[in-house]
Amino acid sequence: MKFLITGGAGYIGSTVASALEDAGHTPIILDSLVTGRLEFTRGRIFYQADIADRQALEAIFHDHPDIEAVLHCAARIVVPESVEQPYLYYHENVAKSLDLFKNLHELGCNKIVFSSSASIYDNVPGFMVVEDSPLNPSSPYARTKYMMEMVLQDMCNAYGMQGIALRYFNPIGADPKMRTGIHVKEPSHVLGKLVDTAMGKIAEFSITGYEYGTRDGTGIRDYIHIWDLAQAHVKALTDFDGVFKRAGSPEDGYLVINLGTGFGVTVRELVTAFEKVYGQTINKRDMPPRPGDVAGACANADTAWRLLGWKAEHSIEEGIRDALKWGELRTNILHWDE
Repeated sequence: MKFLITGGAGYIGSTVASALEDAGHTPIILDSLVTGRLEFTRGRIFYQADIADRQALEAIFHDHPDIEAVLHCAARIVVPESVEQPYLYYHENVAKSLDLFKNLHELGCNKIVFSSSASIYDNVPGFMVVEDSPLNPSSPYARTKYMMEMVLQDMCNAYGMQGIALRYFNPIGADPKMRTGIHVKEPSHVLGKLVDTAMGKIAEFSITGYEYGTRDGTGIRDYIHIWDLAQAHVKALTDFDGVFKRAGSPEDGYLVINLGTGFGVTVRELVTAFEKVYGQTINKRDMPPRPGDVAGACANADTAWRLLGWKAEHSIEEGIRDALKWGELRTNILHWDE
């Protein structure tokens, strides 16, 4: 089967593309390459265009009328940047996604898997959230994800579309076959920064926030291996109708599913695990929270098991090992302009 992936030249989209290929399917990549990497499109069907480009979408569906569903991954994702540039985030993540959904519907593609985020959840006692836990997005980035979930739900209800919002927790690691991984030159992801510290690219790792109400005061996260995350997407895309059937075929045509391990790990615990896998300590210091940071949450992943037949299988140590390996290889794979 064929599936269109917007943002398919990015970290998550490219890894899902590899997982789809390994399962015998054909990913079709739509990416503007504003942040995505051309290297991740090699050997794949690729259209370089903006997600709101109607003509590009018409060309894609003309060339591939047998596309089964769309995975919408394209988005700006850096929380502090969203605080500094909210217009950019609302324009890129919300306005353009609105056009994308409308155009997809008009072109006859009514099945959408949406990359959402656990950052839309409110703080809850114990930090474990289920899909109907209270929401309170605390940054422009998180609010764009929340808004697009509402838009997708409304459009599914009104136009007979079907949408699955996958709320990601914290992806780590790389494709175990080292085809793809974190693709930006200066990663904002916590594990990317740990790898850069270990490799001497940055002087020290900053533990941002140390007075949260967690067991050691640092933020708590649910770190999920990117390959586990990719497998969940394969199940959602390839068994789209089955997922809705198991969910009882909701009248509004919309589902929400958490994707996480079910285990919370503090930032300080992640650093300790990293140093154990790496084999030596790294330079680190406590710093105040960044703009938009929150204490965090971990996932109750029961719905993912019930609807997708999926659960995370890789350990946090495996994620760290793959991230370190990718950190050593990526300068030979990715070529940034100096």
